[in-house]
Amino acid sequence: MKKFLNDPEQVVDEMLEGLLLAHSDQLKSVRSDNRALVRAKGPSNGKVAIATGGGSGHLPLFLGYVGPGMLDGVAVGNIFASPSARQMLDVTRAINGGAGVLYIYGNYGGDVMNFDMAAELAGMEDIRVETVVATDDVASMPKGNEAGRRGVAGMFYLYKLAGAKAEQMASLEEVKRIAEKANANVRTMGVALTPCILPAVGHPTFTIGEGEMEIGMGIHGEPGIHRGTIETADEVAKSLVSTILQDLPIEAGAEVSVLINGLGATPLEELYVIYRSVHRLLAEKGIHIHRPYIGEFATSMEMAGLSVSLLKLDDELRELLDAPYQTPFHVQK
Repeated sequence: MKKFLNDPEQVVDEMLEGLLLAHSDQLKSVRSDNRALVRAKGPSNGKVAIATGGGSGHLPLFLGYVGPGMLDGVAVGNIFASPSARQMLDVTRAINGGAGVLYIYGNYGGDVMNFDMAAELAGMEDIRVETVVATDDVASMPKGNEAGRRGVAGMFYLYKLAGAKAEQMASLEEVKRIAEKANANVRTMGVALTPCILPAVGHPTFTIGEGEMEIGMGIHGEPGIHRGTIETADEVAKSLVSTILQDLPIEAGAEVSVLINGLGATPLEELYVIYRSVHRLLAEKGIHIHRPYIGEFATSMEMAGLSVSLLKLDDELRELLDAPYQTPFHVQK
């Protein structure tokens, strides 16, 4: 293991200290352990608040999306581990502006259990909570079993669209509807080239051959759907896009947003090569692209690999996608 660390057991705590020092104008902690972060300026009275949470090791997911036009707060777990229900409850209390709180998070067992518990506890304090669980990872469950799928990089779109709706001072029902609509219209497929190393473990979480790649691998190293020899960028893009379009048919003349996400160790140059291929594939099918996003949106430590997400747009979703937002990691004007 070659990493810039002090004590591997303290990496999350030291990361959070550094994050708060660097972005004190945007983020603040509401717990002594820094595991509950909220907007520096908040809560917003009368606005629906949006909270997320999950394990560390995926920056900028989850804690990187707190800010105007996006989320109001986040509960932070250890690397690849769920935050506690109490940490989630502290976030919920801190961001509640009287209009209710929407939880948006990935479909992972520990997160589901702890967020559900936090929602129950919040209800006892007369804080109304609704939940939308992201399920965009096509590879994790077959078609017809969408509710069992994992949430991965496409979660960005749920944050973005629901956050924009909340900024319009919409009701909790409306903000939840938009998050559900986003989830129903986004699909993601990923591919990995190398494993990652958890600091406290010190060795790779799985093995993959020198000349191999794995289609459909999850952001915690969950098994994919196909392992084979490394293919060209054009071939990889075709495989990912065709699998998405089989699952979410998009007709000629339709409009989509495309997100090309690096998993932690993939250079931007390669992500743009993949975007070139995706753009060509969609153009050949008469599918128009509105607002591509290329960069790191949901990583897995130092894993080499990438994912492609497609969000099918209509007039309502396009308007919300175009709304401005600002977080410590991304800005859209």
